[in-house]
Amino acid sequence: MTGPRVVVIGGGVIGLSIAYHLAEAGVDTTLLERGTLGSGASRATADVVRSYFAGNPISSALAVRSLDAYHAFPTRPGTDLPMRQVGYLVLFSEPDQVTAFQTDLPDQHAAGVDVDLISAEEARKLNPLIGDLPLLAAAYSPQAYISDTTAIVTAYAEAARQAGATLRTGCPVTSIDIHAGRVQTANGDITADAIVCAAGAWSTSLVRCAGVDLPLTEPIEQELLLTDPLPPGTPDIPVTLHATSGLLVRIRDNRLLIGMGYPGPDREAWRQGVATQLATTYPSLAGLALHTAVTGLRDASPDRTAFIGHQPGPPAFLYATGFSGHGLCNAPAAGELVRDLFLNQDPGIDVTALAVSPRRTG
Repeated sequence: MTGPRVVVIGGGVIGLSIAYHLAEAGVDTTLLERGTLGSGASRATADVVRSYFAGNPISSALAVRSLDAYHAFPTRPGTDLPMRQVGYLVLFSEPDQVTAFQTDLPDQHAAGVDVDLISAEEARKLNPLIGDLPLLAAAYSPQAYISDTTAIVTAYAEAARQAGATLRTGCPVTSIDIHAGRVQTANGDITADAIVCAAGAWSTSLVRCAGVDLPLTEPIEQELLLTDPLPPGTPDIPVTLHATSGLLVRIRDNRLLIGMGYPGPDREAWRQGVATQLATTYPSLAGLALHTAVTGLRDASPDRTAFIGHQPGPPAFLYATGFSGHGLCNAPAAGELVRDLFLNQDPGIDVTALAVSPRRTG
């Protein structure tokens, strides 16, 4: 390839999407990953791709765009990305939750999200495991799929390589000099016409080197739990979130995969809280043993919306980080936006809402 050379830092699903979209557009692209591809936040997901993010129509718009891209993704001939539609159900037990949903609904529909308010009775039909907990109503979006994050990472890596990108693993970046366009790694320095930070939980120091003040929180450790095998005859259910407690569940291989916030310093107390809430929400599953399914560090922004932006060069600096657990759902759109920002093309949406700004940092 000829022309500008771009270095992408971070080999998770976001960085790989960026590398693929840049290389596909003819840009000389090198991706640097400190460990193995997908070894950061991309390994600690529930493998759920959805479009509805409550109170966050910007993330929802990115997710709608990404969902279309996943369905059309050019995998090997005769194969598709694994996408099993299950729907997404959010349980409301407090009046203000219903009010907030109704206030947010016009913006969600404008973002292209298929979501509506349903009755408690309809929610229990969709998820018969729900017990007698107080339930006023629920939100339901059919635009939710069980996928395979490892398969998505592999597919994007293969597509990026086929498009001409170079992917270097085991190559941690120690610092960047944006004025010189230099990326310092444990294996030597690399110069580039543009540097893209997509390093997830490791982004803070890198964006600081570039003089960008992103108010990223400290990396948060995510843990997902897995139950013992479910009782015979347990029905399939949508991905279901209990809005009050944050209990999120889905079925994986005849077990329940569970997330509920973050463990914090007292992991045993957190796990006991999960077990108590599980028994309250789904009484028929009370007593099932809980096991660690996966842990991983997650990046986060104060408003739970990604930071995607561009400081023109040369050398240029671009960033796509702070996805706050939305990375798998936003990755294709993030790659497209970074490509369009770098090439000065119309991204099709107002990207100023995603860039660092006084509104978002204040």
